[in-house]
Order: sequence, then structure tokens, then C-alpha cells
Amino acid sequence: MRIDVITLFPGMLEGALRETILGRAQQAGLAEIHLHQLRNYATDKHRIVDDRPYGGGPGMVLKCEPLFAAVADVRSKDSRPGKVVLMSPGGTVFNQPLAQAWSAEERLILISGHYEGVDERVIEHLVDAEVSIGDYVLTNGTVAAMVVIDAVVRLLPGVLGNGESAQSDSFSEGLLEGPQYTRPPEFQGRKVPEILLSGDHAKIAAWRKECAERKTARVRPDLKQAKT
Repeated sequence: MRIDVITLFPGMLEGALRETILGRAQQAGLAEIHLHQLRNYATDKHRIVDDRPYGGGPGMVLKCEPLFAAVADVRSKDSRPGKVVLMSPGGTVFNQPLAQAWSAEERLILISGHYEGVDERVIEHLVDAEVSIGDYVLTNGTVAAMVVIDAVVRLLPGVLGNGESAQSDSFSEGLLEGPQYTRPPEFQGRKVPEILLSGDHAKIAAWRKECAERKTARVRPDLKQAKT
């Protein structure tokens, strides 16, 4: 998979993309991630990419010209056209099923929103999807793009050491993941549940599902309702 990110702040991603699973995925050739500075597509000497909104109001809005130029140029760098995604608090909430769907794409082009948003013509005529990582507002969409990259890349075949890890993630089956334990079997008088030491994999699976259902009902009842 190839992922391109168009952003005003590529430095926010450079270090994170070199670390842990994302870094190893790129080294192994399983993911190819490129960062593009939006200001490079501005046409004036000051490289201005924003302007005041028509009709008045606070803040600034990202202009059409540099965004359309950036996407056109980025698309030309690979024969795969790519799904263009705008990171925006006004978009559909990003979730695990969406991450799974996008992990099957050959290419993603992520646009990091900023200021008060982008010119609506970008949303109407340039992007294929507009997504948010939650009901809150960030200083810019670059952090949100990082979240999407991380969630999608870890689902690519071969990225995780154990392929079953992604299948048992929270939200993958509409449930939060249940409790996990490791050595020692007893710590400060607190013991690991006996069933996990039994070696009976069918009973362990049933226990974990029951725990996951209880936790979901307690912590995220909305997930239970959505599933039913």
C-alpha cells in the first residue's frame, strides 16, 4: 500500500513514521508512506495557502488552488489513483470497520485540514471521503492522519507478527477486547483466573467472549446497541 499525506506540518509525522510497527512495515516494503508540504503548491512568493472566509467569520480557510494542485501532483507520482481523504472534525467518525476497509485499498491520499477548514469546493469536487477521529477539535488534522495511518497499516497482511492479533482487536467484532494477563501467575496476592491456566482453548475463548460482552455493556453500551 502507498499512503501520501498532504500537510502543512510534515515534521509532526516524520519521527513517528520511523518508529515501531510503522517503521518496520516500511522497511519490509509492506507500506510506502510519503509526506508532501502543502505550501510547496502555493503560487505566490509568500507561499500563502489560506485566506479569510467569504461572508465574514473568525479564522482562515484553506484555499482551493494549492489543494487541487497538490492532489494532482501527488496522483501523478504513482499509477494507482488513490482514495482522497480529508481529515476534518466535520467528517464521518473513523472506526475499526473503516480501517479494515481501507487496508484493502492500494493507495490512500490523506489531506490534513487546518485553520477553520477548507474551501467547500475541495470537499465537493476533490475528496472521496471526509473523516474525523472523534467529536473534538485538534489544532490541525496531521495528528488525525497519523491515527488513520497507524490503524490502517497495522491491518496490512504481514505487518503484525501474529495475524490473529488484528482479528481479536477491540471493535473488530463490535465488542471491546476483554482482560489480558501474563506472568507471574500471582502478584501481591492477585491471581490470574484459573481458566486461563487450564489449557482448554474452547473454554478460554468462551470466557474471553463473555468478559468482552460484559465490558462492552458496561463501558460502551452504544456498541452493543449498534451490533444488535
